[in-house]
Amino acid sequence: GLSNVLVIYIGGTRYINGQIASLGVIAEFIMYVNMLTWPVAVVGWVTSIVQQAEASQKRINEFLEVQPSIRNTVKQSSEIKGTIEFKNVSFTYADTNITALKKISFSLKSGRTLAILGKTGSGKSTVINLITRLYNVESGEILIDGKPIEKLNLDDLRAAIGFVPQEAFLFSDTIKNNIKFGKANASTEEIIAAAKNAHIHHNIDEFNDKYETFVGERGVTLSGGQKQRISIARAIIGNPRILIFDDCLSAVDTETEEIILNNLDRVSKDKTTIIVSHRVSSAKNADLILVLDEGTIIQEGTHETLSNQKGYYQELYNQQLTEQSTDVE
Repeated sequence: GLSNVLVIYIGGTRYINGQIASLGVIAEFIMYVNMLTWPVAVVGWVTSIVQQAEASQKRINEFLEVQPSIRNTVKQSSEIKGTIEFKNVSFTYADTNITALKKISFSLKSGRTLAILGKTGSGKSTVINLITRLYNVESGEILIDGKPIEKLNLDDLRAAIGFVPQEAFLFSDTIKNNIKFGKANASTEEIIAAAKNAHIHHNIDEFNDKYETFVGERGVTLSGGQKQRISIARAIIGNPRILIFDDCLSAVDTETEEIILNNLDRVSKDKTTIIVSHRVSSAKNADLILVLDEGTIIQEGTHETLSNQKGYYQELYNQQLTEQSTDVE
């Protein structure tokens, strides 16, 4: 720095004039100057870090102080069995003024399976968001076991739901702990059983550290299909009354999808299951299939009924059959 330049200049001048006996004195002065300037520089660096931390802490505090718009106002516990009913439900997102659902009505008894299909933006995810009470119903009514959803204990409702999002989220932790997030006190046997039902156990068994393998932030070390299957294992390990799969098999091949669906069909025998998908293969075994378009139900029925009925479902079914036959060839 400038201090070293000054020491060399002044020291060199005095050495030439004979005022300094040796160059070693100059080198010694340079060492002393560095010993003095380094702590000062560190103080400035630390001060900068503290200021950055203060700004970050302020933003974190603002986030932590945000109050949820939907609160649990029911203190009495609620037993959830899984019957779901929508009565003329309409919903508009306040921030965009986009009407996502328009007078949707359907009924799903406990233990039955519902499949929801439709184009992007048709309102499929909004149905899921309303069932999990991420939003409140604006118009119409949602009943769970015959009771308005707003009159149920929110904690009990969400604890009774096993949800697998399309965008699988994994923590920077072991595979074991990621699955255990669905049930904190799960035993090793329960973790393995859930992984087998999600058809991921054989992949985990190939890793050097097995279930103790660290997956990295958001599961960066795993493939998309592996992340989705671990998310499925996490959802089913808690034995919830309601299972919701939001297009969570999009990253697996059709053969793996069929194995997972067969396992889930066995696991969810007495559970209410909702499958959101773009694949007919995921929906064909459902007790009820809804086809949404621009927030309305345009088709409703079973696979046998809809596959023989002109409309979006039949077109999608024939298209995917053609794609499968092409892949086989």
